[in-house]
Amino acid sequence: MGAADVVPGVSGGTIAFITGIYDTLLESIRRVNPSLIGILRKDGIKAAFNHINGFFLITLFGGIIGSILTLAKLISWLLVTHPIPLWSFFFGLILVSVFHILKQVETRDIKRFLFLLLGVGFAYSITVLKPLTMDPTGFNFVIAGAIAICAMILPGISGSFILLLIGMYSPILGAAKSLQVDVLMLFVAGCVIGLLSFSHVLSWLLNRFRDFTLVFLTGLMIGTLPKIWPWKETISWRTNSKGEQVPLVQTNLTPDGFEQLYSQPSQLGVAIVMMFVAIALVLGLEKLGSKE
Repeated sequence: MGAADVVPGVSGGTIAFITGIYDTLLESIRRVNPSLIGILRKDGIKAAFNHINGFFLITLFGGIIGSILTLAKLISWLLVTHPIPLWSFFFGLILVSVFHILKQVETRDIKRFLFLLLGVGFAYSITVLKPLTMDPTGFNFVIAGAIAICAMILPGISGSFILLLIGMYSPILGAAKSLQVDVLMLFVAGCVIGLLSFSHVLSWLLNRFRDFTLVFLTGLMIGTLPKIWPWKETISWRTNSKGEQVPLVQTNLTPDGFEQLYSQPSQLGVAIVMMFVAIALVLGLEKLGSKE
């Protein structure tokens, strides 16, 4: 989930769905509420820790934070030096995840199909929004964390891409690379606030309207597929925290169109291989999960 959240356009929530921990994640977070104080007073720390599935949360978020801190530089390097294989891998990952999640929908009818289309339209509209600019102040770091974490636990909506849209991606990624503890603590505080509030909403929706919620979340994933298409033309650029020019607005190309425009190989063969690697990974995880 941490590795996925570093890439703008890819959601950690998608990974949670693939690995079958999404419901457990939401329920564990939902249990962190004022009633926990009563359990703590009555039954002690151990009972409260078990109530929120503490070992699960520590392991999961430890992995996410560790991955972000260790893979931020690697992902940034791959995005610059090997963008087509990297985007192809994530494209295949999300493509097969759509079928993986749709299999969990019990009833298929026109109402659920409309919710699927609603999710597609909502996610696609986000991908074409014009990026904003927020000043890197302490308050904005907290707000960015609260907004981004909500996106990170939604399959198909990338927290990193939301940070790009509000102009906070570069400051936060730069803070992760240079270990600016003050900035990271503000961001984490915002994440905690957003996570504790939004998880209750999602958990309630999955318990009451599971099929409709699943098809909407699947629509979110489908709607963001154009954003991670491997072959792109950069229309405009932005300056990152290091003063470097990086892509801001891009449009999709065919592999042939990419070769003609840039006079570079499209790496179509490598792209197809990476997509199938991602598909095999998801199917392998699904098989492993069914055995357990």
